[in-house]
Amino acid sequence: MKNLTHPIWLFLFVFGISFAQQEKGIIGTDNWLKNWTEFNPNQEDPGEPTQILTGKISKDTKLSKREVYLLLGNVFVVDSATLSIEPGTVILADYKTKASLTIAKGAKLMANGSVTDPIVFTSNRDVKRAGDWGGIIILGDAPSNKFGNGSVASYFPDLNPSDYPKTNFGGANTESYSGVLSYVRIEYAGKRMRDGYFSGLLLAGVGSKTVLKNIMVSYSGANSFQVWGGNLTLDRLVSYKSSGNDFKFNFGTQVALNNSLAVRSPFVSSSYRARCLQVASYDDQREVDFSKSLTHVKAENITLLNESNDLKGDISRGLVNEGVYVGKSAYLDMNKSVISGFNPAVLFEDGIVVNQQNLEKIKFTDMYFNNCNGNIYVEYNSNNEDLENWYGNSSFLNVYSKSANDETFIDMYNKKRPDYRLRINKIIASEKDNLASEDIGAQP
Repeated sequence: MKNLTHPIWLFLFVFGISFAQQEKGIIGTDNWLKNWTEFNPNQEDPGEPTQILTGKISKDTKLSKREVYLLLGNVFVVDSATLSIEPGTVILADYKTKASLTIAKGAKLMANGSVTDPIVFTSNRDVKRAGDWGGIIILGDAPSNKFGNGSVASYFPDLNPSDYPKTNFGGANTESYSGVLSYVRIEYAGKRMRDGYFSGLLLAGVGSKTVLKNIMVSYSGANSFQVWGGNLTLDRLVSYKSSGNDFKFNFGTQVALNNSLAVRSPFVSSSYRARCLQVASYDDQREVDFSKSLTHVKAENITLLNESNDLKGDISRGLVNEGVYVGKSAYLDMNKSVISGFNPAVLFEDGIVVNQQNLEKIKFTDMYFNNCNGNIYVEYNSNNEDLENWYGNSSFLNVYSKSANDETFIDMYNKKRPDYRLRINKIIASEKDNLASEDIGAQP
C-alpha cells in the first residue's frame, strides 16, 4: 500500500505545483499576443496618408480601413459626437505638430479592431522615436477624488479659453460610457510638454461601461497607461519599453487590471524614476477631497518584467528601479502575478507605517517574485524584516525564486512572436528569497 500511495501523492504534489505556476502571470491556453501586437514597429511601412484629421470633430465620423489618416495638431472629438474606426485602419500622428487625439466628456471613440486587423496609431516619421507625438486622451464623467472637476487644459497651452470646458473630466456617473478600445496599438506617443509629458493613453474619469481590452502601448516617451479617477476594468493591456511608468493609477481610481503585461528595458527610461506599476491617491494631498474614494487597484494575472541580461551590472549603473510603487492612502490587491528582475520588487512610499492596518490595504497573494534585488521595502529604509515576515507567511502563497529569463518565460526572446507566459516545470522555487541583495547591489 505504501508503494502505491507514495507515487500518487508525488504526482498530485507535482501537478498542483505546475498548475499553480501556470496560473501566475499572464495566462491563456494560447499566446494571446499573437497577430495583433507588434514588438518591432519601426519596421512597419503604413504608406502615405490619404486623409487628414484636424481641429474639432463635432459630428459622427467614421474612419475607413482603405484610407491612411494623418492626425494633425490637437484633434478634439466634441459635442457628444462619435468617432468610429474600422478594424485595420492606420492613423499616422504628425511629428511636426505633435499631434494628439482627445475624446471630450460626452463624446465617444469606437475603435474596435480585431486580432488579425488591429487599429494602429503611430508616428509619421521615417525613423520613429519615443515621444514623436502626444497620445490619446479619453475624458469621462465618472468620479475622481479631486475637488470639483478635473481638467487636462495644461496639456494644451495654446488652447482658446472658450474651449477649456472641453478639457474637463469627472462627475458622478460611475457607469459612464466613452466607447470601445479593443485590439488597438499606440506607438511612439508621449511627447514632452512645457510642464510634463503626454501619456500613450490617458483615461480620466472614465466609467465602467467603457470597453478597454487588448491595447498595446509601445515605446512611449512617458507613461504608457495613465488613469485618473474613474471606475473601469482593463483587460490584456501591453506596455512595451516605455520611458515612463507602464501603468500609473491616481486620484481615486477604482480599477481591475487583468491579464496584462509590462516589459521594461534598463536602457529605455526617462530621467525621473519610472516603474511598471505605480498606485497613488494624489500627487499633492491639498488637491483631493478625502471624503471621496481613495485609489483602489485590483491586479490579477499581471507579468511585470525587466528585460536585463546583466541585472547586477544594470543595478550598479542605476538603470533598474523597483517594479511596483505604492503611495500613501492607496489600496493595492495584487495576486497571481509575476514580478521579475527589479530593484527591489516592491517599494512603499516613505511615511507608510508598517502595521496591520496599512498592510491590509496592500495585499500580495499567490505571487511569484523572481530574480529581484530584494522583495518589499519602505522607501529609504533598508530594514524590511517586518515586511518579509508578513508577506512571507505561508498563508499568502507567495513564491520566491532566482531563475534566468529563458528558464522562466516560454519564449520571450522570439523577436516576432514572443511568449511571456511562465514556462511550466522550469521554475525552481524556494520559501526564502534566494537572490540576496548583497549578490547584486545596494538595498533601497
